[in-house]
Amino acid sequence: MSLLRAAFVSCLTFYFTLLLSTALYRLSPHHPLARYPGPFACKLSKFWLAFLSLTGKQHLYLKSLHERYGDVVRIGPNELSFREPSVLEAMLGVGGVPKGPLNAGRLLSMTDLPLVAIMDPVVHAKRRMPWTRAFSVAALKEYEPTVAQRVHQLVQVLQAQEKEVIIGKFFNYFAYDSMCDVAFGGGSELLRDGDKDNVWQIIEDALLLTAFMSHVPYLGLYFAHMPIIGATVNRLLSYSKSLVLERIKRGSERKDIFHYLNNEDRPDLPPTPVKHLLDDGVLAVVAGSDTTSSALTSLFFCLLAHPHVMERLKAEIDHFYPSGEDPCDTRNYREMPYLTAVINETLRLYPPIPSGTQRQVPHHGEGVMLGAYPVPPGTAMYLHPYSLQRDPRNFYPFPEEFWPDRWLVAAQRSSLSEALAHAPGVSKSFPLDSVDFEHNEAAFLPFAYGPANCVGKQLAMLEMRMVVCALLQKFELRLREGWDVHEYDKGFLDYFVTTRPDVPVVLRPRF
Repeated sequence: MSLLRAAFVSCLTFYFTLLLSTALYRLSPHHPLARYPGPFACKLSKFWLAFLSLTGKQHLYLKSLHERYGDVVRIGPNELSFREPSVLEAMLGVGGVPKGPLNAGRLLSMTDLPLVAIMDPVVHAKRRMPWTRAFSVAALKEYEPTVAQRVHQLVQVLQAQEKEVIIGKFFNYFAYDSMCDVAFGGGSELLRDGDKDNVWQIIEDALLLTAFMSHVPYLGLYFAHMPIIGATVNRLLSYSKSLVLERIKRGSERKDIFHYLNNEDRPDLPPTPVKHLLDDGVLAVVAGSDTTSSALTSLFFCLLAHPHVMERLKAEIDHFYPSGEDPCDTRNYREMPYLTAVINETLRLYPPIPSGTQRQVPHHGEGVMLGAYPVPPGTAMYLHPYSLQRDPRNFYPFPEEFWPDRWLVAAQRSSLSEALAHAPGVSKSFPLDSVDFEHNEAAFLPFAYGPANCVGKQLAMLEMRMVVCALLQKFELRLREGWDVHEYDKGFLDYFVTTRPDVPVVLRPRF
């Protein structure tokens, strides 16, 4: 052969043999995960799930796999998905499995990582310390007036709208403005000026691309240098980091999250390296705003699709916050069980991060036992919230329906027969006395679990309570006439954080 032809044939033979041998090994009974069932395409290559993630239907696909194959499914050559709450502590608890490289792939980097993407448990614990102080009970109390001011602004902006509104758009604006206020003492006025800089378009564009990269994180390091992909992600990172630089330049004006991240509350400690502040700025802005907006949009969709629930919740709000009272005064929130039940039930059906966080057994070392399931070194895994939270073994009856009363029954604030009277589509002939009731809160994971759980959980709950109380006190809300409620599930897409369909809402003042 000529030199050129010989080189071509040699390379082709080498790579064909390499790919074939790898494929045969992954499909063979000798692979360490061979005992776990799963689709042929998932066992063969992670690219199957990577391409499927571009559709936004990953949460539905994984749920369907669990319904077909059982509680443990092999979703990649070296990856598992669990639908088994008994492994919660071993996987996510103290001393559990370290984080996987999913977020590193999303950020196209293995170095400049925010808290949520740090895989080393020791480094993560150290970096989380100022975040813990930033979300302490005392710190949250300091943020309340800031959040309340934004909630009042949201009400004023909605009062100025004519006819119908796309409610999710205004929740996007509120969540982003509020997070910038709490994190950096200001820097955004989307509620006042609109999204002139296309902030939310930047976030959504980046979500689509990074969803793919999260499944093949090693490619993210190379794709970061490709103009289209790298530029899209860098637009998001640059915008977030600009807020951090402005806060550093402006200095401390009040106690915001940055006040704690930069150790301004601890003069005995050195200032945090600017690099860490820039990395965590991305987390504060995107993770803090997009998840809250998702939860609020889903919550109001559920209320609007179930008017009887909205009326019951409105009655509870009117009891504690009659006309003229400030609905952003937090003193009564803990005494409003139905409000908490509605929020929890929304998060059960529509978790803002439906597929949860990834964990990975270290490559170098021993495997782990998750309950009865041996997991070898190098295996990545999920405890899949969307599947867990709709599993009838964990939540029954009506596991796929919006039924807030289940939380009242579990808290012994209501009997099962009373709760079933408010259940969706229950007829008078329904056998109320013979219905089983299941409520496993170990399977309720909207904020993850353990030492790496969502540090901003209480802030998110505060924002949701304020917004719900304020809007239901001030407005009568209804869906646009003829809008199909099934459109919401069709447009609820999982790109790690969700994107939501437009929910057209007609508002009119109550008083």
